[in-house]
Amino acid sequence: MKSLPYRHTKIVFTIGPATNDAAVLEELLHAGVDVCRLNMAHATREWTAEALRNVDAACKAAGRRISIMMDIKGPEIRTGHLEEALELQRGEAFDFFIDPGAEPVLAGVRGVAVNYPRLLEDIEVGNTILVDSGLLRLRVEEIMEDRVRCSVRISGPLGSRRHINLPGVHVKLPALTEKDHHDIDIGIEQGVDFFALSFVRTSEDLETLRRTLAKKGSRAQIIAKIEDQSAISNLDDIIASSDGLMVARGDLGIEIPYETLPLVQRRAIRTCQRMGKPAIVATHMLESMIQNPLPTRAEISDIANAVDEQADAIMLSGETTVGKYPVECVHVMNRIIRAVQAQGENRYNDQLVLKTAKARMLKAAMILSDEIGNSFITVFTRRGILARTLSALRPLHSPVFAFTDDEAVFKNLLLYWGVEPFFMEFEEDFEQTILNAYERLKTGGWARKGDSSVIITNVLAR
Repeated sequence: MKSLPYRHTKIVFTIGPATNDAAVLEELLHAGVDVCRLNMAHATREWTAEALRNVDAACKAAGRRISIMMDIKGPEIRTGHLEEALELQRGEAFDFFIDPGAEPVLAGVRGVAVNYPRLLEDIEVGNTILVDSGLLRLRVEEIMEDRVRCSVRISGPLGSRRHINLPGVHVKLPALTEKDHHDIDIGIEQGVDFFALSFVRTSEDLETLRRTLAKKGSRAQIIAKIEDQSAISNLDDIIASSDGLMVARGDLGIEIPYETLPLVQRRAIRTCQRMGKPAIVATHMLESMIQNPLPTRAEISDIANAVDEQADAIMLSGETTVGKYPVECVHVMNRIIRAVQAQGENRYNDQLVLKTAKARMLKAAMILSDEIGNSFITVFTRRGILARTLSALRPLHSPVFAFTDDEAVFKNLLLYWGVEPFFMEFEEDFEQTILNAYERLKTGGWARKGDSSVIITNVLAR
């Protein structure tokens, strides 16, 4: 099946100024993207609606459909507004204060407001405060009545509303902010398929979001983004409570010792595989291609490593929001994925716990298809469970072609490793449904004369 248009690992891209155009989006679709991510950190209702209109127009022009992931910002700690940047010097004393109306200079010590009122409760002397993705590093020297006094360890410019990380500190932020609730309403209104929740620390954060979605009648699935030490400590519970995981390596690489980041990524992917949940590897995958037309050798190896670890998807962020070469980035990912895939070094997922006879039957069907050779698995599903289980089992050679008559299930399956979903109405005569599916595969170039197929279904005639 190697010569067929079939790729195990899925590609997620983030829409932004560089790609929020129907013509560019159509190119991305032809290049092979599977999921469009909306980063809601600074998005408005109007921008979201326009972006999704452009995606819809591109899908119609390209004759393809992709799923939509809304990445809601979640709680975060930021510095306040500054009229102009401050140049912090190494060894300088510097304050973070919690009253936005406080004097910015106290007894000759400069400072900036912070939007987290409980900073004084959570922080301890000796803790590290990282600002602007770790470009500035400060050490807490004293906790005062209304501020934290620090010493600057790594100097540099401090601009307005810069993000703050507190490595190793358990912060008491809410799971969802007021803006998040507003964005969730927009996402439900627009029918997004996934909500990615930022800065997940415990499984309860996910349950808060799940209750919100259930109350509003949304069937969207929830992707947990792990970005700090709390998430790593609660990793198993978080994955169990989610519909999938994103290893958000930007903040995560700041919050934990950077040398442990590859180990955390590997552990997260393996835990997802053990629990049968999809894993997305994100951030800095092709960072150099924001400005350059070709990737670095290290970036190529990074992507190949994620594919070899059998992550379900890899993600582009700045590369497709503000980068000069968004379409080329997708082509690069495609080439690397296919090169790794062509080596034929896939491994069955022996970690997956098969709790039911049906799950063990799926494993037997997968092995049968792989051993036949030139074979694929055809799944007919209304809830997606059969296809998701087959994806988690990681077939060595056999594509999983999943047919469903449920739009939400179709969109959901676009994220899963090794699954190519098709939306198709099912006939009263199920044999006709099978014939229709095979015709779809032949005309679309997914199957050839002489190929074999193992058929799996729970679907009964209406």
